Amino acid sequence: MKAPSPPRSDHMRRAMRNLLLLVLVAIGLSLAALPRIERSFLAKTSDRESATLRIATESLRGALSRSEALPALLAERPILTDLLHDPTNVGLLPFVNEQLRQTALTLDLADIYVMDAKGLTIAASNYRREDSFVGRSFAFRPYFTDAMREGRGRFHALGLTSGQRGYYFAAPIIDETEILGVVAVKILLHGFEETWRNGDNTILVTDPNNVIFLSDREDWHFNTLGPVADGVLAAIDATRQYPLERIRTLDVAHEAVAPSVDLLRIQTREGPEEYLSNVGLIAAAGWRVWVLTPTGPAIAQARQVLALLILLSLFAGLVAALFLQRRARALEQQAQQRIYQETLIDRVAERTADLNAANRQLLQEVDERRATEDQLRRTQSELVQAGKLAALGQMSAGLSHEFNQPLAAVKAYAENALTLMERGRQEEARSNMGLILQMADRMAAISRHLRNFARRPQEKIGPVPLIPVLEDVLSLMDNRIKAAEARITIDRPEGDIFVMGGQVRLQQVLVNLLANALDAMETQPAPEIGIRVAGLDSGRWIVEVRDHGEGLTDDTMAQLFDPFFTTKSPGKGLGLGLSISYNIVRDFGGTLSARNHPEGGAIFAVELDDARDRVAEDEVAAQ
Repeated sequence: MKAPSPPRSDHMRRAMRNLLLLVLVAIGLSLAALPRIERSFLAKTSDRESATLRIATESLRGALSRSEALPALLAERPILTDLLHDPTNVGLLPFVNEQLRQTALTLDLADIYVMDAKGLTIAASNYRREDSFVGRSFAFRPYFTDAMREGRGRFHALGLTSGQRGYYFAAPIIDETEILGVVAVKILLHGFEETWRNGDNTILVTDPNNVIFLSDREDWHFNTLGPVADGVLAAIDATRQYPLERIRTLDVAHEAVAPSVDLLRIQTREGPEEYLSNVGLIAAAGWRVWVLTPTGPAIAQARQVLALLILLSLFAGLVAALFLQRRARALEQQAQQRIYQETLIDRVAERTADLNAANRQLLQEVDERRATEDQLRRTQSELVQAGKLAALGQMSAGLSHEFNQPLAAVKAYAENALTLMERGRQEEARSNMGLILQMADRMAAISRHLRNFARRPQEKIGPVPLIPVLEDVLSLMDNRIKAAEARITIDRPEGDIFVMGGQVRLQQVLVNLLANALDAMETQPAPEIGIRVAGLDSGRWIVEVRDHGEGLTDDTMAQLFDPFFTTKSPGKGLGLGLSISYNIVRDFGGTLSARNHPEGGAIFAVELDDARDRVAEDEVAAQ
């Protein structure tokens, strides 16, 4: 009897309507969350670009700090004092000009120039150029007036003569208590703009008056991010810092979209531009560094997330609809199954007897098949075992051939040697002994080949033979030693010396120390260098290189291993050799130090750990 099927179409339609409503609600919530998603991506972008701000700020700060102390150092040169006392000295002025030019080239400065107490330039590194500063007055520049009044001056401006933007440092030239004039240096900063143009961001630097002094956007140079008071414009005009006709105010609107996240909207001739801003401060110069990041990529990512959320909502709705549809079909199938259930029960009863008979036959076939499979497994196991035995036999035969052949030869030669010795034929017996040694070497070679198969590679820093390294260094420096007519004396103990380090880098350290010793005595007709190698009570080895030059002053000793510090004349060194050597020796676990010899000259000492124990361990491991 067919059971009545309940109406399910209405229930299905209600479920689909509810599902559609849920999907629409999910899409609506996603759209409502778009501003929050955009702010989140903007905040992440701002955090990520804070690293760019740090790099830009530190680069500018480093460039300024490297040059800040130069005017004071230059002002200590006695020749500048002599020139200011006698500015018309035709014998002295050209020498000062050329010296300033060489110094500017060596220190990578744009200009160096000397002004008298009235601001008139009397010597300059650019004296060869048509736009030379010589004869020009810069008394109106704040760096001159501040240096004369306060002892130090700094200023940034557009150069009136060169037309190049630069930063100026100045210091007074003092003879006892009298200020004779001012020496100033100028550095160019346009190289930073060229680097910034390669990035995805817009970077700009504003001065305390909000004037854009540096930027990878040339059309923004000398524009301002806010209104400028009349008094500020008058000060700019008085110091001729910027051309007034180029000072314009950008149309900028600020908006805080999240804590510590600011949005800038700038109206340009091409249309509105929107940026995230990260701002850093360089207090010494009064500058603000702005990193402006376009908001387009972050907004695009936020909208991609929104699209993904909408797609997920639609996909979830589609999956739910498929589930409801399949559930409805399953319910319909259950109803049909109940209709035919009674008929199937009768048919099942009729077929049960047939199935029982067929089942008994199948059980018999299963037993037979299991017996056959067991026999197959046993046969397969026997075959595998036979294969293993065959492989073992081949391997045994190979090893037997490799060792039995020389062993048989050894036995035969030994028996012959005994017979020959009994007969007094010693030479022939000795020949047989040599053949026995050859056979033994053959078997040892097989064993050595296997032992060397898994030998470990050497480490980068390990035992280094010190004396061969020193001999290589002397060989490398041989031509220069002969050219300087120098005499080298070496005091070293007998025997091998091993220290921890790297051979090539240790050579580099010793070459640098030897070259510095020759440089320290370049004015001597017959320089002499002493090299001493000795063991210390601490278990280390020391290598000392002594020159007979003028020695080291206290100021030099304090900065000896600093990068870019050198006592050599311009063009003969960058001041990096000792700094690099110091770090190499430190990587080896050793020390590099310097001191003055009581009888004159300087001594540089390299201390390294003894590596004899490591050498012994390596020899044991090799065996």
